[in-house]
Amino acid sequence: MKFKRHMMIRSGSVIFVVFAIFTFSTGESYSADPNTFNRLLAPASKRNPPPTEDGIHDPTGAGTKQLQVPKTAFHDLPKSRSGNYIDWVKSLDDKKINPRYDKTDPNAVPIVMDLNIVREVKGSMPNVVYPHKQHTEWLDCSNCHPAIFIPQKGANDISMASILLGEKCGVCHGKVAFPVSECRRCHSQKKDAQANVYNEKKK
Repeated sequence: MKFKRHMMIRSGSVIFVVFAIFTFSTGESYSADPNTFNRLLAPASKRNPPPTEDGIHDPTGAGTKQLQVPKTAFHDLPKSRSGNYIDWVKSLDDKKINPRYDKTDPNAVPIVMDLNIVREVKGSMPNVVYPHKQHTEWLDCSNCHPAIFIPQKGANDISMASILLGEKCGVCHGKVAFPVSECRRCHSQKKDAQANVYNEKKK
């Protein structure tokens, strides 16, 4: 089963389309290597290759060759030290990009869910805080639910192993968003911290 997301983004005077294509275990992937996230460790000269070569987009897809080359599209966006080296949250906050929420309706507005979910972690690592707000500002709920995450307390078995294999959070993180090597960006709540959020204990 392939899940596709089409997004129009305006950067300055340029509009480009982002196609995020996810392939799940029920379908045959065009990338046999589950460790494709390692491509992000490439030298600067090889980062953000054309969509037909990036290991994310389907190189046989009809629309892939029509997409703008990331190095051109991302030129004026705030930089980060990892992922695809763009700080997408800052880009949103600074209004450098204006995600189009619906490909057919330019006036559609996002349904932003300002809710943090805390997953309690065993051991000494801080708990994981998942912020819905930054994700739902430009992604529809259907991108993650229910194919990647079942929207039910205790229904999702998430581990670092599954993430590193490109599952769960790893569907995006390590490919487009920052990789899991930046531990404290997710493991951000101290064990004794009290937050007015919905807490989900990991079984």
